[in-house]
Amino acid sequence: MKNLLNLIYPLTFSLFFACTQIGYTQAKTPSAYVDPFIGTDFFGHTYPGAALPNALVHLSPDVYTEGWTYCAGYIYAESSIMGFSHTHWSGVGMVNGGEILLMPTVNQKLQIVPGSLENPDAGYRSRFDHSEERATPGYYTVKLKDYDINVELTATQRAGFHRYTFPESKNSRIILDVGHQIGDMTQGELSELKIVDDHRIEGAKGAGLGKVYFVAEFSKPFLYYGTFDATYKTPESNGSIFPYKNAEVGDKIGAFVQYHTVKDEQVLVKVGLSYTSIEGARRNLQQEIPDWDFDGVRENAKKIWNKELSKITVKGGSEGQKQIFTTALYRSLLAQYISQDVDGKYFGSDGKIHEAKDFDFYGSFSCWDTYRTQHPLLTLVAPEHVNDYIKSIAAKVENYGWLPAQHFLNVYGESMVGDHLIPIIVDAYFKGYRDFDVNLLYKAMRKKALELPKSPISQDMGRSGLTYYLEKGYAPIDKVTEAVPNTLELAYDDWCIAQLAKALNKPKDYTLFMKRANNYKNVWDSETQFMRPKKYDGTWLPEIGDNKQEIIKNGDHSYYKYFDPLLVGRRPNRHYTESNAWQYIWSVQHDPQGLISLFGNKKAFIAKLDTFFEMSPVISPPKYVGVVGTIGQYVHGNQPSHHVAYLYNYAGQPWKTQFRARQVMEEMYRIGPGGLPGNEDMGSLSSWYVLSAMGIYPMAPGNGMYTIGSPLFDELSLHSAENKTFTVRTLNNSKDNVYIQSATFNGKPFNRTWITHEEIIKGGVLQFKMGPRPNTKWGTDKIPTSVLPN
Repeated sequence: MKNLLNLIYPLTFSLFFACTQIGYTQAKTPSAYVDPFIGTDFFGHTYPGAALPNALVHLSPDVYTEGWTYCAGYIYAESSIMGFSHTHWSGVGMVNGGEILLMPTVNQKLQIVPGSLENPDAGYRSRFDHSEERATPGYYTVKLKDYDINVELTATQRAGFHRYTFPESKNSRIILDVGHQIGDMTQGELSELKIVDDHRIEGAKGAGLGKVYFVAEFSKPFLYYGTFDATYKTPESNGSIFPYKNAEVGDKIGAFVQYHTVKDEQVLVKVGLSYTSIEGARRNLQQEIPDWDFDGVRENAKKIWNKELSKITVKGGSEGQKQIFTTALYRSLLAQYISQDVDGKYFGSDGKIHEAKDFDFYGSFSCWDTYRTQHPLLTLVAPEHVNDYIKSIAAKVENYGWLPAQHFLNVYGESMVGDHLIPIIVDAYFKGYRDFDVNLLYKAMRKKALELPKSPISQDMGRSGLTYYLEKGYAPIDKVTEAVPNTLELAYDDWCIAQLAKALNKPKDYTLFMKRANNYKNVWDSETQFMRPKKYDGTWLPEIGDNKQEIIKNGDHSYYKYFDPLLVGRRPNRHYTESNAWQYIWSVQHDPQGLISLFGNKKAFIAKLDTFFEMSPVISPPKYVGVVGTIGQYVHGNQPSHHVAYLYNYAGQPWKTQFRARQVMEEMYRIGPGGLPGNEDMGSLSSWYVLSAMGIYPMAPGNGMYTIGSPLFDELSLHSAENKTFTVRTLNNSKDNVYIQSATFNGKPFNRTWITHEEIIKGGVLQFKMGPRPNTKWGTDKIPTSVLPN
């Protein structure tokens, strides 16, 4: 009987397991479709580690920390890991993050430097194999081959949770490297740590974007412990190790703890972070991970992600398309970071501690990238957070006394062209998000648009080239770096201010800023049909012709001598921002009809647009790393091109928008680590895909309108918090059937290539019949305009 039971039990279990697997396959949860490794190769700069939406902590493996390639600390091509740190930026081209690294080891010799990619044995890093690595939203695991240690990571908003499964060893150690950082932005600021008792280490990391405070608690008491300073060699030991020393201050400092472990013994570490204080980190940890239930925290992270990812559901499409789409939605929801403690305290832009009352404070806005796609998408899929984004901007204005542009954790600098917190604010306002002090923000944006900052605010915080822009109506190339997009993007920002001025009943301001919104025309050259660099004296920069390109120096300013529409070039000499003249002709999102008029007629505009997509992708030397994801001179790997496929709608040929939008979705987004066509840029690439798969795109954030593309799925439903559902349904959709033949909205004929935000959030069904050939009559009667539709 006993033998029979022994036979029946495993058989029954196998049948049960098989049945549950079949059930799981039939009813996949949204998080099961997410592949966090997408974008970890080919400079997507994403990371595969554990994080929650809108979180402060992003716990992920680091393989290397120097150079633009390793902005996220991880690339899929490498085969050894330095350790697991708690802060990472999602796809930015900024070499920063990687604070507070932990690494378990079992080496006989205690090593306190990571070693190199070429020689992992020179330090504490370990080889690993991708076959023993796995990631899902909120969870990451890998086997460290050199140590036979299994690492598991999960996280809450403000704390990371590690679980290490050790082999039998008397040298089981955990290295806490406080000196570790992606890049080197510390600027000489010292770090500190203290080993409080045999379970806890706490301290602060001097980081380039503000001090990071931490509290680390260990589930097993230390057998041995000590500190290290990698910048110092003791004469006695020729090392940098200080056994049983319980505090350290310095740049490259850290601590080690050591255990005797039996086979498969698990040691857990939980780490709370804060930007305000050690006490803040302690409170964050105590509230968010009060016990040692790793599986409970992991399961809660999974539930949170499944809830967030369920805001959009899709039917039809391939398994690969569902994975790409859900991962894109995951990245879009991941990319806004809170920076306040559980009690609301945050480190303000004035260097003081403030308290966010009744809202979450977001410390960073990569707005040159995110205003175009990510923030407009969040007004649809994350409405509960939108007011908090704008309240955070208002708090910065109150604390700092000035409206910043793109910034990360209070490090303010107009590093990217334009003033693009403005469209984020204005877009939210016109979409009905108004739980913030709009008058405060309007005054701040108006002031910044009209004058340079006064001490103690640095002149660098003002709009680049503003004095010339006010005097001439454009930025002169012999005075201002990247002068052409400086003019174009400020014209768009001024258009946004004008819309808000009108809504706030400020007619004089409306007239002023609408006039400035037309400044893009001042850099239009009708002869070459490009937005062309113009000098202070009003003459065009000469064409290159047969000349050899040179660099002109004018005091501290320098620029390329000749206009070459294929030249991207390098800072500080370039005429355009990360693009060339071909890619920047189209940056008049607020007035496509005005842009078409500059060409003389729609036919000429369309001819130029067709050429743009059909010509060679080759640019004039020097080559630029951002020219990736190309269709002709269209560069999907860089944001200035993101709206261009949708311009055909404004010229009366929507079928070409349908073709190009679907082409980009099919060609530029793939499964696997190399699945992104460029730098993710805090969710902007992913958000483009989510919006385009819905069949919509926000041409000019600030006008509450989306223009129509080519929906990807048989059915896509957006579920709002008010139990309203907006569904985009397609009939006869396929890889070949990309063209809209006809459409209905809530059962009534729909023959326009735009839809308003208000129509979407009210819910309904937008249905398209698709076909393999263009219907050149659909969507041509009601062409989208450059202003709010009535």
